Amino acid sequence: MIQIIPELLTFDEFIDWYPENSEHHYELHNGEIVEMPKATGKHSKVAGFTALKVGIEIERLNLPYFIPKECVIKPMREESGYEPDIIVLNEQTIGNEPRWEKSSIITMGSSVPLIVEVTSTNWGDDYALKLEAYESMGIQEYWIIDYLGLGGRRFIGNPKQPTFSIYQLIDGEYQVKLFRGGECIESPTFPELKLTAQQVFAKGN
Repeated sequence: MIQIIPELLTFDEFIDWYPENSEHHYELHNGEIVEMPKATGKHSKVAGFTALKVGIEIERLNLPYFIPKECVIKPMREESGYEPDIIVLNEQTIGNEPRWEKSSIITMGSSVPLIVEVTSTNWGDDYALKLEAYESMGIQEYWIIDYLGLGGRRFIGNPKQPTFSIYQLIDGEYQVKLFRGGECIESPTFPELKLTAQQVFAKGN
């Protein structure tokens, strides 16, 4: 269960507070420190498999991208900080990030070709809170991997089923395409990526 620590903080206070070498992960949601649920083995396997496939594509095409081990996303107008499951960063623009070198903090959407969240019990954050934040930052592509079909019906349809959602920023707003079963996902950032939704979901079985 998510534990909310009842004290409003600024983003900088949160970064200063964050305990070193903690076995727990925390995010800042509109000033509130939130202890994130411990990732299950299946969740970690889905995220790891997806990161591997994206990494192979980056290397195959010799793209100027990389996937950092750790990273905090700081939306511009919010006292929030998120640690996505996977984030792809652009080598060519990362130098413009004022807080990257010292703190692995990302503040500009231009640094992020792709961001990925794998849903868990706090799925509402992925489909609402984080989606809105990533959209406002101008992050071009956002994947939500709902391998258990946990999301609300307005997001993944009825009946609920495992769904791979790809949000693409078009004219400043996210447009979504949903993929299920043996359907090949269609990524604007990685158009040659050969990966079906089921191949990803199978890692969570």
